[in-house]
Amino acid sequence: MQHPIKIYLWIWLLLFVFSTFSYLVDFFRLQGYLRWTLIIIFMLLKAGFIVAIFMHMAWERLALKLAILVPPLALLVLVGLMAIEGDYTFVTRLQSFVHEVQKPSAHGGGHAAEEPAAEHP
Repeated sequence: MQHPIKIYLWIWLLLFVFSTFSYLVDFFRLQGYLRWTLIIIFMLLKAGFIVAIFMHMAWERLALKLAILVPPLALLVLVGLMAIEGDYTFVTRLQSFVHEVQKPSAHGGGHAAEEPAAEHP
């Protein structure tokens, strides 16, 4: 099926606009969650247009769309769950180690006994 060139030119223009907006996020030195939210939104919009139009996914059957799009989405969910679990493990270990450091030592005073420094010739 032949698609009019006008569609591709409009999408190319949109990609250029979204890339400009992504550049402006850095130009205006936005920081924090706003910065990363905007960058991810522009990235997903560009990727969506590329997949839909330039890879002709917009004109495919639903079964093919689902076969191509569902596995990466499932992987994203699983990676997100692993990241949450990894953060929980890191914070739990960090709290445990901090708790161990704050305990007083067995010989009293909370400080390790100092040993004399060895002389080097």
